[in-house]
Amino acid sequence: MAAELTAHELITRHRPTLDGALEAIRTRAYWSPHPEHPKAYGENGSLDLAAGKAAFDALLGTRLDLGQPGTDGWVDGEVSPYGIDLGVSYPHADLDELLPAMKAGMRAWRDAGAETRAVVCLEILKRISDRTHEFAHAVMHTSGQAFMMAFQAGGPHAQDRGLEAVAYAYVEQVRTPDTAEWTKPQGKRDPLALTKTFTPVPRGIGLVIGCNTFPTWNGYPGLFASLATGNAVLVKPHPRAVLPLALTVQVARQVLIEAGFDPNLVALAAERPGEGIARTLATRPEIRIIDYTGSTEFGDWLEANARQAQVYTEKAGVNTVIVESTDDYKGMLSNLAFSLSLYSGQMCTTPQNLLIPREGIATDAGHKTFDEVTADLAKAVDGLLGDDTRANALLGAIVNPDVKARLEAAAGLGEVALASREITHPEFPGAVVRTPVIVKLDGSKPDAESAYMSECFGPVSFAVAVDSATDAADLLRRTVREKGAMTVGAYTTSPEVEEAVREVCLEEAAQLSLNLTGGVYVNQTAAFSDFHGSGGNPAANAALTDGAFVANRFRVVEVRREA
Repeated sequence: MAAELTAHELITRHRPTLDGALEAIRTRAYWSPHPEHPKAYGENGSLDLAAGKAAFDALLGTRLDLGQPGTDGWVDGEVSPYGIDLGVSYPHADLDELLPAMKAGMRAWRDAGAETRAVVCLEILKRISDRTHEFAHAVMHTSGQAFMMAFQAGGPHAQDRGLEAVAYAYVEQVRTPDTAEWTKPQGKRDPLALTKTFTPVPRGIGLVIGCNTFPTWNGYPGLFASLATGNAVLVKPHPRAVLPLALTVQVARQVLIEAGFDPNLVALAAERPGEGIARTLATRPEIRIIDYTGSTEFGDWLEANARQAQVYTEKAGVNTVIVESTDDYKGMLSNLAFSLSLYSGQMCTTPQNLLIPREGIATDAGHKTFDEVTADLAKAVDGLLGDDTRANALLGAIVNPDVKARLEAAAGLGEVALASREITHPEFPGAVVRTPVIVKLDGSKPDAESAYMSECFGPVSFAVAVDSATDAADLLRRTVREKGAMTVGAYTTSPEVEEAVREVCLEEAAQLSLNLTGGVYVNQTAAFSDFHGSGGNPAANAALTDGAFVANRFRVVEVRREA
């Protein structure tokens, strides 16, 4: 296959970016090559806001033909949470034809080497970045995120996570040299001398099982980690969020062709309604790596049944914030209000349980009782979302009926400190937009435990009265150990309480944020610096992104011969 883009050209173009990513994961300092602001896009042929919207609109009602082998039909049916029928149809694959075609290109991809694979991946990311406005609309209308969040989380932040995975993959592959001369002295006899070569060898085909809420942010780490380590990648999107990942596959296939590789190294597996193709794919012998984000039930099934594959899961957890004391009461309330409201709480990192001593907390505004804290937090959320225009920009739309049902049922679980209200979206009247609910529970009552010890995904939080900071730390430990947590937060001015919470998080492997009162929130993580999940508690068996996330996607095979 003739290459329009040579390895030398791609290395010249992208090696500085790769080096920047390598330095960033070493120092953990802030760094990103992907601008967060929409106005940064529009030069050098990239799509600006109007062109991105036009490109998205042009996709509606069309057939996205990826040129994949084994296409035996077409599937559609995506409906935006904002009420728009997308009408895009995607190829449905005959797996017995597609999977062998995917394996056929892996030898040349393996032999290309770690650096070439890395810069090809960076070219894919660059072209996705150039179309960030278009991708933002695709993410918005499949996930229900408001546009600005879809732009940032679905665009530059997702691209950062993909690049981060490429950087870790490169580090792990070049840790072992390509060749070595080995000489062992034998005293008076001639030394033993061997020439050794070491080749990173991919496991096989990687399967990315996409999620509804963050199709690119959660999908890109596994996709690019597997691709950069020499594996082919089959992308199986969530049936309600196909478009962003289908566009990703389209871009990847085009870059692979231009770089002289087989485009079938990346392919799409869209499914018919009720087909359940993920279970079928997960146990096929060709699938050797699985990346999954979604429910605990299916994640546990994958871990138990996909025995031929290396399985990476991000499942469900119960995220907790301990509120023991603060020297910035107003800042704490503001920070928590934003964290509870962002994307209607439809994030795996959104706080659910707020553990507050029933006798109240010490603050810079004086002592506040449990009821005062919950009432003031409710006022902070009301103030943040009081203007419907601002509320729509923060909340987005409820992604599916299950979230709406949980929200409506939550009010019956305890005393309501903040009732949810319905908001009309002026541009999309079909969108289901709801403000969060906060429910007060007594942590000592057995009937409350079933609520706060279960994940209630969506805009639902429980203010749980506990006897003391010690009881809060004990409940935190139990929650993380039994249910898992993607993130933990704590507010305290006590060094002893801080150390107790820190020790729980270290022992139970939960990522901790302390005393956040400014513009950084407990449910946000920055690529190249923050770890998303730890892989050490039931919420996830992997972290995004670290060496462990990439190192087992390939093995090193040695060939040795007499020198």
